[in-house]
Amino acid sequence: MKYMQNLAVILGIFFLLYFLGVKISGGYGTNFYFIWLMMGLALIAWAVCMKKGILIPHIPIWIRRICLALVCLGCLLFVLVEGLILSGFMARGDAGLDYVIVLGAQMKEHGPSRVLQMRLDTAYDYLVENPDTKAIVSGGQGSDEHISEAQGMYDYLVGRGIAPERIIREDQSRNTSQNINYSSAFLDKEKDSVGIVTNNFHIFRATHIAKKSGYKQVCGIAAPSEWMLQGNNMLREFAGVVKDFLVGNI
Repeated sequence: MKYMQNLAVILGIFFLLYFLGVKISGGYGTNFYFIWLMMGLALIAWAVCMKKGILIPHIPIWIRRICLALVCLGCLLFVLVEGLILSGFMARGDAGLDYVIVLGAQMKEHGPSRVLQMRLDTAYDYLVENPDTKAIVSGGQGSDEHISEAQGMYDYLVGRGIAPERIIREDQSRNTSQNINYSSAFLDKEKDSVGIVTNNFHIFRATHIAKKSGYKQVCGIAAPSEWMLQGNNMLREFAGVVKDFLVGNI
């Protein structure tokens, strides 16, 4: 039992340090990363309770076994979903697509966030290599954004030399599902070939939402992501995949 206490403390400290690392990096985008703080504190508190004999020894054994079984099932589900997410990391897309849809992310006062810039740079490279492909830049304006994500992406790509007539702005969407569905108004999802440009951890969910939405010829084009934030991204994406599965988006 002591080794479990030690393991809980080690994991708890690791989660707390990772939380601080993400906080210092400043590239997290949302407050989801606070889950690492909560998990770290919970593990350390659990270890202290075990060491002091508080509460846990008094829980009936059958309840503890049910909890252990649920934890094991949760871990199995986590590994399965993370494997599916990893399957999209190397997606490079097909050549000569009719359209690419660039999914939005946070716009800052100075320009695209680092996450969004990675998507845009990947889209730029593809558009240069495939001059007949058009781009749909998709993303609305959040309460903390001075312009819509679509407008910011349009400005960035035009500023790098992509012809304005090749870029279509979709500026009403608020999430991945809306990005995909609202962008379909600008193309024929039954006939057109489409590439979804987003960060590597997001490819699996985005392409499967598109397929469920009726896109017949769709592939992923994976942009890189920040290594420091990858753990947070993967955990958040796990929650996103489960949520979209439960609501019928994938």
